[in-house]
Amino acid sequence: METNPAENLAEDAALLRRVAQGDRRALDELYDRFANILFTVAHRVLNDQHATEDVLQDVFIQIWEKAPLYDSSRGKPLTWAITLTRNKAIDQLRSIQRRGRLADSAEREFKALEQFEGPSAFDEVASGEAGRNVREAIKSLSPESREVIELAFFSALTQAEIAERLGQPLGTVKARIRRSLVKLREILGPQE
Repeated sequence: METNPAENLAEDAALLRRVAQGDRRALDELYDRFANILFTVAHRVLNDQHATEDVLQDVFIQIWEKAPLYDSSRGKPLTWAITLTRNKAIDQLRSIQRRGRLADSAEREFKALEQFEGPSAFDEVASGEAGRNVREAIKSLSPESREVIELAFFSALTQAEIAERLGQPLGTVKARIRRSLVKLREILGPQE
């Protein structure tokens, strides 16, 4: 049976009006009509089954909440739903990419800090020639750099705790620790 596009448009608009009035059955019907198309749109952006399903669920929540705002003079109901889906999928993709970059950054930072940490790293600092060398190297740092290194490694504060204690932005503290560690590595050389 062939469907008439004008009839489909009228039915979609009527369903959307009912959704705007809080009719859950209309949302179910709209879901049945739009889900496959919207899933395809989201999957093309995300290329991930689970993320696509999450986006689809979020889109239908958005449709439920924003149906009263739908303006038929600005486009067809399906076009509106596709736009919501595409935007939500792009937001999800950006979020996934951002989390990936943050995880990579955290891993790199952890590896850099790991060089100065370990179960006995600070026991060694407290005694012996290596300890004296590290203490001398730390003394050669600027007062600001020395302060963050001492708080991070000798007071065992997190970067967030250091930022709070010093009243400085977290990014500033992270950058200062990173630069200080690089400077210590230059001073001490590969043997330490």
